[in-house]
Amino acid sequence: MKLKPLADRVLIEPLPAEEKVGGIYIPDTAKEKPQKGKVVAVGPGDKENQVTLKVGDSVLYGKYSGTEINYEGSDYLIMKESDILAII
Repeated sequence: MKLKPLADRVLIEPLPAEEKVGGIYIPDTAKEKPQKGKVVAVGPGDKENQVTLKVGDSVLYGKYSGTEINYEGSDYLIMKESDILAII
């Protein structure tokens, strides 16, 4: 990946939202934003904040965390490591 986050930021590839819940298919307009993703790139950290995540980690993040970007036709989120709630 040519895109390299700065400082303590990480690049997340969101997992697709569920399309079927309890046997009912949900249309695109009613789907919730996914809150799970895969770490694609990690910044080097800084003196105060060392990055503990690594590429390939699956993570949970806040519903409205990060900034959505489109890079080479794919959608990603870029956020500070502190916005990530857990590694799954």
